[in-house]
Amino acid sequence: MKYVHVAVAVICNDQGQVLIAKRPLDKHQGGLWEFPGGKVEAGEDVLAALTRELYEELGIGVEQARPLIRVRHCYPDKAVLLDVWRLDGFSGEPHGCEGQLVEWCMVDDLQKRDFPKANRPIIAAVQLPDCYLVTPSPGATDAFLANLEIALQQGVGLVQLRAKGMVADEYKVLARQVVARCHTFGARLLLNGEPEWVAEVGADGVQLSSAKLQSLAQRPLTKELLVAASCHTEAELQQALKLEVDFALLSPIKWTQSHPDTEPLGWDEMRRLVDEVPMPVYALGGVGRDDLTDSFAAGGQGIAAIRSLWPGL
Repeated sequence: MKYVHVAVAVICNDQGQVLIAKRPLDKHQGGLWEFPGGKVEAGEDVLAALTRELYEELGIGVEQARPLIRVRHCYPDKAVLLDVWRLDGFSGEPHGCEGQLVEWCMVDDLQKRDFPKANRPIIAAVQLPDCYLVTPSPGATDAFLANLEIALQQGVGLVQLRAKGMVADEYKVLARQVVARCHTFGARLLLNGEPEWVAEVGADGVQLSSAKLQSLAQRPLTKELLVAASCHTEAELQQALKLEVDFALLSPIKWTQSHPDTEPLGWDEMRRLVDEVPMPVYALGGVGRDDLTDSFAAGGQGIAAIRSLWPGL
């Protein structure tokens, strides 16, 4: 089935809202909410198509935009490739130029609206930050928590508590303290441990190792909690997709000190792999904030890191 290439905009404002529009009843998936956009014409640049469509549909101009996610989805009667861009700057006041209903919706309330199935990965992407902090080995608890607070004050919104050397009971004690710090700053915490620990300590989800990922036959937590997967290969990404995880980490993208003999995937290979999986994927391994643009260009959600996001490393 040939894919219909569609340019899509996630238009954000300073109040934590996203602009959504209701599809006309006489169109495919009519009556459902959608993110604005339209078909890319043959030979047309995606950003040019998006700029044209947004002016025609909403009367706005594009001022600040970047790639967010690409989603391939097959309906029984139609296949679409959604080329999604995030807009954080625009000119004009958006309104329904074609008579369509448009509304500003809080990001956290998007699940309450009825969207086409192909839009679900877009909602996941817009609700995730572009940086994901993976903690180093804890060491002294007081110093660890102090550095965590600095990172949270600097705007980190998603944290993975990674403490491989800790026994389970010690890990849970630390996790409860980390949960409290994260929630104070409005950040979410994922445990690098057993899924059943999440409820015990009040965390927001779990980060599955690649081995744990391969051992599971179904998603280990409900949809209200986050499930992420650590992936290194195409097969692992496909397993993550099968388990309906919320997002994945793909590594190593660049050379790392911790795994100096491991051949990095590189941005081109990341682009190829990510293009086949309709879910947010973070680049991990030798990357930092300076690599965000490369990750976005490769279809990534952003970067996941220890060294570049943890104070003092």
